[in-house]
Amino acid sequence: MNAFTRLIGSAALGLAMGVTALPALSATPDNMLVIANRIDDITTLDPAQSFEFAGADVIRNIYGKLVNFDPSNLDAGYQPDLAESWTVSEDGKTITFTMREGVKFHSGNPVRAEDAAFSLRRVVKLNKTPAFILTQFGFTPENVDEVITVDGNTLSITTDKRYATSFVLNCLTATLGAIVDEKLVMEHEKDGDMGNEWLMTNSAGSGPYTLSSWKPKESVTLTANPDYYDGAPAMQRVIVRHVQESATQRLMLERGDVDVARDLTPADVDGLVGVKGVGVQREMRGRLMYVSFNQKHPELSKPQVRQALKYLIDYDGMENSFLKNWYVKHQNFLPKTYLGAVDENPFSLNLEKAKDLLAEAGVAEGMELTVGVREAQERLEIAQSLQNTFAQAGIKLNLEVGTGKQILGKYRARELDIYLGAWGPDYPDPQTNAGTFAYNPDNSDEANATGLLAWRNAWDTGGLTTEVEAAVVEGDTEKRAEMYHQIQAQFRETSPFAIMFQLVEQAGISENVEGLNLGGAITAAAYWDVTK
Repeated sequence: MNAFTRLIGSAALGLAMGVTALPALSATPDNMLVIANRIDDITTLDPAQSFEFAGADVIRNIYGKLVNFDPSNLDAGYQPDLAESWTVSEDGKTITFTMREGVKFHSGNPVRAEDAAFSLRRVVKLNKTPAFILTQFGFTPENVDEVITVDGNTLSITTDKRYATSFVLNCLTATLGAIVDEKLVMEHEKDGDMGNEWLMTNSAGSGPYTLSSWKPKESVTLTANPDYYDGAPAMQRVIVRHVQESATQRLMLERGDVDVARDLTPADVDGLVGVKGVGVQREMRGRLMYVSFNQKHPELSKPQVRQALKYLIDYDGMENSFLKNWYVKHQNFLPKTYLGAVDENPFSLNLEKAKDLLAEAGVAEGMELTVGVREAQERLEIAQSLQNTFAQAGIKLNLEVGTGKQILGKYRARELDIYLGAWGPDYPDPQTNAGTFAYNPDNSDEANATGLLAWRNAWDTGGLTTEVEAAVVEGDTEKRAEMYHQIQAQFRETSPFAIMFQLVEQAGISENVEGLNLGGAITAAAYWDVTK
């Protein structure tokens, strides 16, 4: 027998290997990384618009940012990337970045402070789904040219009030913080779209990889950038293949058709035990699985109904069966490891309590609801579990199944009764989730605040918006953490969200693959440190 162990940052849960003598003969070349993953949620690869998990993985490897995470040391937090240093003004409102000299985009154009300013201004002016990450600092299309400015090789960002510097810098590590090549992008501008249509399927970055192709629901191919300022990646090509089924991913891994299988169910993870040359890499991720209830629905908007549904979920039954070692019970919007995270999980399956609450709300037996769910194995199994437990309280739950793009489109348009899906943090600060789950300053349809989950569910937050605004500017770390404890306590009791689980990603991986980091709880996957 032979076994090896690998730790992945502070969030690592270890690596379990099966019995092995010699590595399996892989069909993939030594300079190529092939990954099986579900990537049907990708809608665009423009970093100013992308807001999905698989898209974030791609963009992280194509683009540099002002500050970024080192995949070999996530514990260190944000580090200099395209900005080599920064200073903060005395009033705490202006951060001035000095750009790293000599870096070039894939096009050969130099990376300039002007490109960084253009990229951030572009996010605000396009005002796509993730723009709120920047507009929360008081940036608007009207003022952004004045608050994001360039002086030679420096870029200055001035916020509307003083925030913790770490909060601002953490926001710049989000996908939308990617710095694009202004000259190349504007050569492809169409009808004033600042290159948005072109960037959906093309890249204009300076990162370790360039985009060779994206074939929706089929594959993404990346090619190494030999001139990457931090050294050319060992993997000359990375191919991410869309493979929907866990069993198929596992078979491809065992045959050597892929090096990594990222969506394995617990049964398929168990099935790898004893397979020569492959093992399982486990990382605690920041992704949360939840269901939410549209407050436009006359019954779902009743407080008793919202609470009743939280008692109609078999959290323990799912965690101990088809989600075992894959998702752990977690009923709060801040993932474990985040400032302000709590470990209180007050809800469990309680049919009698749920029935009493439904009766108190005047809900007649036979209520019929529809839940939108992406066509992914674990989500379908969760939805089927909900069907079963809801039925025991006299609620018929219909499943509307579609691709990630289809279901997300209806969810963002506020058209679903119930949504079942996942949410991952955009940056490693509690505001990333507090500002989406519990913040909604304008609940009107006209606000079109699709990046805010509270808005998507037509929930005005019952006063939590003001509390979130106060927490994000609190300078005392301990006091700030306590504020998030209180916000989450009220959120659990009053919100139209039933947060259920936090992800422990279990990726099947070939023994000869080293240096793969999936991002832990704070960022996306990085391929440029991978060797074989």
